[in-house]
Amino acid sequence: MKFTKKVLHNGLRVVTIPMKDNPTVTVLVLVEAGSKYETKEINGLSHFLEHMCFKGTTKRPKAIDISKELDALGSQYNAFTAQEYTGYYAKSDARHFHQIFDVVTDIYLNSIFPEAEMQKEKGVIIEEINMYEDMPNRHVQDLMMKLLYGDTPAGWNIAGEKKNILRMKRGDFVAYKKAHYLPEATTIVVSGRIKESEVMKKVNKIFGNIPRGKKAQKLEVKETQIKPGVLVKFKKTDQTHFVLGVRSFDLFDKKNAVLAVLAGVLGGGMSSRLFQKLREEMGVGYYVRAYNDAYTDHGFFQVSAGVDNKRIYEVVRAVLEECNKLRTKEVSFEELNKVKECLIGNMKLTLEASDDIANFYGGQELLKKEMKNPEKKAEEIRKVTAREIKSLANYIFKNAKLNLALIGPFKDKNKFSKILKF
Repeated sequence: MKFTKKVLHNGLRVVTIPMKDNPTVTVLVLVEAGSKYETKEINGLSHFLEHMCFKGTTKRPKAIDISKELDALGSQYNAFTAQEYTGYYAKSDARHFHQIFDVVTDIYLNSIFPEAEMQKEKGVIIEEINMYEDMPNRHVQDLMMKLLYGDTPAGWNIAGEKKNILRMKRGDFVAYKKAHYLPEATTIVVSGRIKESEVMKKVNKIFGNIPRGKKAQKLEVKETQIKPGVLVKFKKTDQTHFVLGVRSFDLFDKKNAVLAVLAGVLGGGMSSRLFQKLREEMGVGYYVRAYNDAYTDHGFFQVSAGVDNKRIYEVVRAVLEECNKLRTKEVSFEELNKVKECLIGNMKLTLEASDDIANFYGGQELLKKEMKNPEKKAEEIRKVTAREIKSLANYIFKNAKLNLALIGPFKDKNKFSKILKF
């Protein structure tokens, strides 16, 4: 799949991925602004601002003006906030490209942050926080970040704290956007049935005269763990949801392909070791996953699952045992090939739609300033050896690097601390 990248004089990056056989087009605007760029006092502002961008612009002064126009096109549209970036997108029939481009870029550039809408949206965001806290399989991920990174931007909740949300003012949004929503921190991605010349004509018209600014930077993550960590949150649940995590590598590390295969061995598919162990053999839970979560300056590898409350200690020991097996014995040739083809096949299945393609290339460009096509990524996966997996397992699976976060009907973390070792 071919793509092109152009950089305007002000630093704005434009990625175009033509898909002549796809009937849709996606316009995605990504900006380096997320919870890691916040201070403690304004934690949650990146996410709140994302909400407010849909509440009216100079051209479309009311929220209904935006939603009605996009709905009339049969468009799918939304936005999202992460630790290191925020994204705004719309997807529609390819013939509506010009209109959805105008709407998405208007939202990004010209939001007016109406005071009345801001006060109402505070309640919406607080209920969103409540929703996630009522979803233990989701909220336990927040606890893992808190356990790993403590009271630093990497450890804070992306949605922020409720007290922060309630005291935010319109001026906070204006100042934050001025500091972060700059052309040199922005990537525009257009994928689908579109020509690059059409994209660049629109981009130059709307963004060409916007001056470069001075982007505010985020606080760098520093790894300091010297002993295992446990965080237990008591909640009367029918299941215990846990994340077992170890520190790994950032987005730029060459070992990420090996980590992907290692994760596939443990939790990639229904034939993976942990799925077979926890679900088919022990019958203790419905889901189990393993993957590496990588950022620009840190990363961690995790196993997560929801299991029978009465058997949580047994399950944690079983997961540790499976991880330990990777340290002591090389993966067989047959299993290694199965996992590689599973990973490659799943990657390709997730890249069928124009919005998936936009996210695939846009995320790489925004954070890494470079892009690899699916064929290149598949090639890297196929090169991974059993010896590399064993060596990497020995490096990351160490007692001092172990971390366990869980939500369930438990108050004593000491019992978990005692079993958290290989």
